[in-house]
Amino acid sequence: MNKPFAPSAPVDMARERAAGIRDIMPVMVAAAPIGLLFGALCAGKGLSPAEAGLVSVLVFAGGAQFAALELWTWPVPIATLAFSTLLINARHILMGASLAPKMRSFSLGQKLAGFYVLTDESWALAERRAKDRPLTPAYWFAVAGLLPLCWVGATIAGAVLGSFLGDPARIGADFAFTALFIGLIAGFWNGRVSAAAIGASAAVSAATYFAFGPPWHVAAGALTGIAAAYVAAPAGEEPPEAA
Repeated sequence: MNKPFAPSAPVDMARERAAGIRDIMPVMVAAAPIGLLFGALCAGKGLSPAEAGLVSVLVFAGGAQFAALELWTWPVPIATLAFSTLLINARHILMGASLAPKMRSFSLGQKLAGFYVLTDESWALAERRAKDRPLTPAYWFAVAGLLPLCWVGATIAGAVLGSFLGDPARIGADFAFTALFIGLIAGFWNGRVSAAAIGASAAVSAATYFAFGPPWHVAAGALTGIAAAYVAAPAGEEPPEAA
């Protein structure tokens, strides 16, 4: 459980922003080839670079964007696309609920703007930051605000380059996000509770994927991980994800 922070000197906003930029840079490097791939796939579906970029601006949800593109046919199945992206992005409700108590210094406008650019990576970095110091708007917007610029820019570049990019799996670029998440999970390791949550989530997510396919595995893995964390937590103690 996180302990209340003792009163301290005024926060150095420049230092907070610098810390956010430092923490998000590896994520941006990992996101760039995935954004290029998404843009190239958009071009293959007949979308212009401007339309591909608009998708990333309005939706800004990498996994959901790929899932929607897989279902993209003509005429466009609007209801199916909406339901699939809603199911995949439902995890953002849980991530937002987890971050909200740590955003005491944020105004309502800052919270609303901040949650619009919420991603798995920015959530993980913010949660890790909040374990030993208050979460500030300067840090959050450096972390969460820069990633969209990289993602949208890479999407447009990928749509322009199109088929010239080839398959990123040839150079291992498709594993970039997986490696990134492994590193983020390692930073949250907390012994038995973490092992239970990660193990149960991975097992159920994999089984659901093979049994029913996407996007059901995302919600199944998330809900199972939460349930496992609460079951494994010692009596009277909140699991680390809910602290």
